[in-house]
Amino acid sequence: MRAILHVPAGALAAIVTLLAVAVTSCGGGSSVPSEPTPPTGPPSVTNTITILASGATPQNIQIAAGTRVLFVNNDSRAHNMSSDPHPEHTDCPELNLIGLLAPGQSRETGNLNSARTCRFHDHDLPSDTRLQGRIIIQ
Repeated sequence: MRAILHVPAGALAAIVTLLAVAVTSCGGGSSVPSEPTPPTGPPSVTNTITILASGATPQNIQIAAGTRVLFVNNDSRAHNMSSDPHPEHTDCPELNLIGLLAPGQSRETGNLNSARTCRFHDHDLPSDTRLQGRIIIQ
């Protein structure tokens, strides 16, 4: 004796859709996670700039008005971070609070309250583009 199950057409379509979603969301059985794609386009949103032997990273950041930025010196030599232009350092005085950072030292800028772009550089190496960058305040 065979039992026949009667399923309304609308319910059958819903079951088929749920099964299709469940099968495709499993990822096809691959056990290797995909690598994230590095961001392109606008500056990264962060509050930290790290100084390495290879330069400042990231060189371009975007922050909200009223935020401070932390500069961290992970290089083996000291860096004297200042606002542009060199040697006046007048564009963004809040950046001049960073000043001389010994290896392993970190310091925050003042509050960056006005929407604008603040460019920075290493005062002792003003033409080294690896140690230059910009902070976009929105």
